[in-house]
Order: sequence, then structure tokens, then C-alpha cells
Amino acid sequence: MIPPLPVLRSQINWFLFLCSIALTEKSHAIQGDFEHDVAPLIVLRCLECHNSVDPSGGLDLSSQPSMIRGGESGSPISSESEKSLLLERVLAAEMPPEKNGKSQALSNEEQLVLREWIQSGAQWPEGRVLDPYERTTAKRAGRDWWAWQPIAPTDTTSPNATSDAIDLLVRDSLHAHQLTAAPAADRRTLLRRLSFDLLGLPPTAEEISAFEQDASPNAYEKIVDQLLASKHFGERWARHWLDLARFAETNGYERDEVKPFAWRYRDWVIDAINSDMPYDQFVIEQLAGDEIPNRTESSVIATGFLRLGTWDDEPNDPNEYQYDRLEDLVHSTTTAFLGMTVKCARCHDHKFDAIPQTDYYRIASSFWGGPVAQRNREWNGGPSKEELGFDVLGWTDLSNTPPDLRLLVKGDIQRPLQVVAPGTLTGAPAIARAFDSPSGDSKTSTRRLQLARWIVDKRNPLAARVMVNRLWQHHFGEGLVRTPDNFGFLGSPPTHPELLDLLASQLMAGEWRLKRIHKMIVMSQTYRQSSIHPLASEYSEIDAANRFWWRSERRRLDAEQLRDSLLLCSGRLDRSMGGPSFKAPINEEALEGLSRKGDAYQASSAEESRRRSVYMFSKRSLAVPMMAVFDSCDTTAPTGRRDVSTVAPQALTLLNNEWVHGESYAMAARAIAAGSDRKQRVAEAWRIVLSREPTERERDASIEFVSRWQTSSGSGAGSSDADQELFAIAALCHTLINTNEFIYLD
Repeated sequence: MIPPLPVLRSQINWFLFLCSIALTEKSHAIQGDFEHDVAPLIVLRCLECHNSVDPSGGLDLSSQPSMIRGGESGSPISSESEKSLLLERVLAAEMPPEKNGKSQALSNEEQLVLREWIQSGAQWPEGRVLDPYERTTAKRAGRDWWAWQPIAPTDTTSPNATSDAIDLLVRDSLHAHQLTAAPAADRRTLLRRLSFDLLGLPPTAEEISAFEQDASPNAYEKIVDQLLASKHFGERWARHWLDLARFAETNGYERDEVKPFAWRYRDWVIDAINSDMPYDQFVIEQLAGDEIPNRTESSVIATGFLRLGTWDDEPNDPNEYQYDRLEDLVHSTTTAFLGMTVKCARCHDHKFDAIPQTDYYRIASSFWGGPVAQRNREWNGGPSKEELGFDVLGWTDLSNTPPDLRLLVKGDIQRPLQVVAPGTLTGAPAIARAFDSPSGDSKTSTRRLQLARWIVDKRNPLAARVMVNRLWQHHFGEGLVRTPDNFGFLGSPPTHPELLDLLASQLMAGEWRLKRIHKMIVMSQTYRQSSIHPLASEYSEIDAANRFWWRSERRRLDAEQLRDSLLLCSGRLDRSMGGPSFKAPINEEALEGLSRKGDAYQASSAEESRRRSVYMFSKRSLAVPMMAVFDSCDTTAPTGRRDVSTVAPQALTLLNNEWVHGESYAMAARAIAAGSDRKQRVAEAWRIVLSREPTERERDASIEFVSRWQTSSGSGAGSSDADQELFAIAALCHTLINTNEFIYLD
């Protein structure tokens, strides 16, 4: 009996519903097996060579259609599974090929996965495209790498509360490893640490005494606020940024000619830091200060960041050299602002990070054309005043329609492939984007502006994380990520990921103001702890690298801090700010390597050379010996972390350098002028050099040292009593300069 039509229709609908469920479950099962077993195998073991960009043998295994289409040897998949070319090559250990003489053959388990998949019909979810970087493996980072993940949100809190949050996160980590924090540092140690960190200069004995005697509950916070407001704060922290900007005032190479007005970029950085310019604006002006609405002379000066690299005025191959200059721009930009080694993808997909070769050219397109095309005129000194509007070291595009940039096979300019449209990195696909074309009345391509805005987009997790990590590094000696220029697979993971995200979220919540983050950090108990721990020997066996911050790190003064401290102690430091740089005196032996010795370098006068080291002229082919021996920055590439060495020439420099001896005599003259007898003068020498009173034992030993030195042959025959006293006190000051207490920061 046939059921009534309504009942029949209902039964048919029910049957179709059950079929749809069955088909859906089957599809999910297929996709589940593929995603769980097959996709990771192909991604890890095949796509390095057989991907959509220049696939080896013409075989692209990133999608089902391209796999079926096959390559030069035909289709890798056969209806008869045992005749499958893919399986045949794998079982014969021909694929993957050997690397560095070592077999890369699939394991038995991997071979079984591949065989079963092919025997079951090599089913592939419709529309699924495999990405070589879609997941993190044991050998490389994927798009799920920690640095690309969104910043964990935190509540916006006051600076003090955030300092407490810092301590809470550090304390939790310490407790998890059965560690406790060191006791608080004494006030002298703390003020010296704070003054060097924020100003790059030591506090005077009088400043330390005033701080030690201040019994108010906010005594420390008052000092922090005072130092953050100092104009010398910008001078210290500009030096850290100039390292990243590969700042120098000459082009390098044989002629090493001067870059006109490079010092104006340095002054812009100092002013930006002192005014607490929001970090997002700081980034945008350096990359696109000429493209922003209502650009100013200051914003165009900021684009000097793009011109600071080395420049060869006689390259062997001018066409090839355009791409070398392009690499400098990509590398400097992505290292400084994103902490990623994008330049590694110039010739091939990045071997370790989720940066395909196309990403390199997407970023490079932002800088292609304009100044690169006009290389001979543009790279050496900037455009004309008529083109730019300002007589400064600045950047501006000459066209709003730069030529296309093509991807190069292995970086070879003779092997161009497809045009790559300008855009961002694709490590986080959700925020990746291509750039829009400029409006018809735009004078530039606006690509750099779009790139800069993407970098500081709050959805981009890298910019904020990278910058707060740099602040932490310069306050603690090491970053939360101990490879500050590499947040990728070969870098170090964060020791405290929650703390890194706390600081990053606070930076963005506080309108990108950096001084607020500085204060959060230095107000924390973690920052204020001593470098000496009562359980140091025991804890060193658990955490020798101090990754969990159970004590403060002892640090040697860097080259600039050391030189500036000597000038401050001698009373001859010229604190004037800005303007053209001075050229430090250099002995004749160091000038021997220059092709034009007398013409290539003319030192400034002794008086002009007493300014802070940040104003020292930086010539790429001629390092100032004293600065170089104390690990001053390499200017050929962005440097987020300087090398710190301990070598014999450092001690020999402080002992024998003529300039150091001269500063010692100036310190001695100050000590003699402040004291009427030897006891007072010796005590004053200690206050001048080490910012403290000597102990009774130290004072007596110093008096004996001065007396013995004065009666020795060191003072010279025929010297007056006053001269002998000066020579002897200078010898004491010189000795104190060479102590660890002067050279190291606790």
C-alpha cells in the first residue's frame, strides 16, 4: 500500500536528511585523517621542494589539482596504488633527496601513512591548499608560532599596579622552580643603576647622599620621575635606537664619503624620545614621514632612517646593487620593528620561519622605485631641495607609480618570475593584506605609509612585543626574549610569555607611550633587587643564566657610558645638545689604514670633543679605538644587542690611553681644589670617581699610595710640590678608574 503523499514526502525528506548526515560524517572522517596524518607529512617532508613557487621537477603538491596535474615525470598518483610514482620514489628512498650527505628517507611509519592514503584513493578535502608554513614542526616555525599569536589581553591598570603585576608574574615563575628573589639593593646601588639606565651617566656623591637621607615614602618614585623628565634621558635611549637604525654619518666602502645632515636624524630621535612621542607615530614617521598628511620638516627628517645604510658609489654591477640596497631596507625595517629575519627569504622561502619568498618581495615593493631607480643621485645625500622641500637627509618617492617588482629565482636578477604586489607579511593571515593603489593626486605610492600602519596596527602582535622586550633588555641586561632581533624559530622563546604580553598590552593601552613602560619596569621590585643573592651558589646550579630573574644582572658599562662617565668625573663634560657631530681625536697609528689620511679625518678641538658620546661623529671606515675596544656598535646592520667582551686590550686602554690619563689629571685638580690637606683630597677623589666616601681602611691605603707614589720616580725630577701632589692624586684617580666598581654596574 502506497502511503499518502504527505507521509511519503516526509519519509523522503527524512531519508535525504540521513544521507546528508552520512555524507557529512564520511567527509569529516576523510578530512580528519587527511588533516591528522597526511597533511602534516606532505607539509613537513614534501613542500620544501614541491610547493607552488618554482616547484622542483614542476611538481606542486600543495593542492589536489596541482598534484593530479603532476610534473615533468607525469602524475605522481596512479589508480593502481603500487604503480604510483610518488610511492615508488619514496619507497626507493629517492625522495626526499639526501641533504648534506645525510639520508632524508621517510620512516616506516611515514611510509605506511602514505601507502594507506594512496591505496584508499588519495582523497583530498575539496579546496584544501597546503601551506609549507601552516604549522610548527620540530624543524621550523609555522603560522601557529607563538610570536604571531594575538597578544593576550590584560586589564588597563595604573603604573604602580602594573609594577606589582610584573613582580607577581616573576615571583610565580621563581616559586615554580623553587627559587626566591634576592633582597632589595641598597640605595646607593639602586640610584647608580637607575641613573646609568635612564641617563647613561653616574649620579654624584651629593645626589646619592640626598637620596639616602630622603625618608619620604615616595623618595624612589620622585627620583624615577626626575630622571625620566631629564633631557639627557633622550640622549641615552636614542643611542639604543641608533644601534638599530645602523646609524653612521658616512657611506662606507673605499671613499666613505659623508652623508650630509645625518646628524639631524640623530637629533630627531633624541627629541622624539624626550617628548615621549607615541611609539606608533615614531614608527610611522621613520618609514613614511613624507607620506603622512600635513608632513613637516621634522617628519621628513625622520625618514633618514631609510638612508642610513652603507652606499657603494662604484658597484661592480649597478643593477645587482639595487637589490642589495633593497635588502638593507627590508632587513633594517623588519629587524628593528618586527624582530623577524625577513632578509633570509630574498632568494628562497625562509628555512625556519613562516616567511615565504613572496613575503620578502611584498615588503620590498614598499621601497622599490623612486630613490632606488634614481640610485646615483638619491642614495648619496638625498633629493634636491626643490624635490623635497627641506634641505635635510630625507627620503621621498619621485613617483606614485613605481615600477613592478618581480620575484627572483634564487635572488638572480637574470631569472625573474611573477610580479609581486606590495603588501605585508603573511605570518598571521588574519591581519595580512595587500596595499591599495594611491589616489590620483598623491605624489607618492603610499606603500611605506601602509606598511608602517600595518606594523603598528594593534592586531599585529609583533611591534609591541618587540619594543617592550627591548626596554626590558636594556634595563635588565637581557630581554624576556633573549634574542631581541629574532622572534623566530632560531630565536629564544620568551622566559615569561605572560609578562611579555602584559607589557605589550600596556604599551598599546597607554597610547603607545614608552615612558610609562619604563616607569612600570623600574618601579618593580624585580628591577630593584640586588645582584648579590645569599643562595647564589645553589641557585646557579638550577638557573645559571638567571632566566627567572632571581637576582639583578651585573653589567659592564658600555663604551658610551664609560667615556661619558670619565668626562663627568673630570668636570669637563660639555652637556650641550644637538647640532653637527664632533670628531674625536684619534692617534696617527689608527689613521694609517686610510687611503687619504690627512684629508679623510680632521679631529675636532679638545674642547669640542668633550660632548657626550652620542654626538661623536661615526665614520664607517674608522672606528675610534677606545670606543671599539669596549664593543661600540657595528654600523653596517641593525643591532639590537651588542657583543659584550672581556679582553686584555680593555684593561690596557684604561691603563695607557693618553686621553684617559688627561681626564685623571682633571679629576685630581678637582680633588685638590676641594680639599686643604691630603686626607681631604684623597676622600674627594673617591667621591669624584666612585661617588662615595672611602672606608677608613680605603682612605688610609690611598693616603699611603699617594705618599709612596710622590716619593717615587713617577713624579719626575724638578717638579714643584704642587705638581708632585697633582701627579700623585692623578695616579690615585687613575687607579680608581680601573676598579671594577667604576667599570661595572651592580
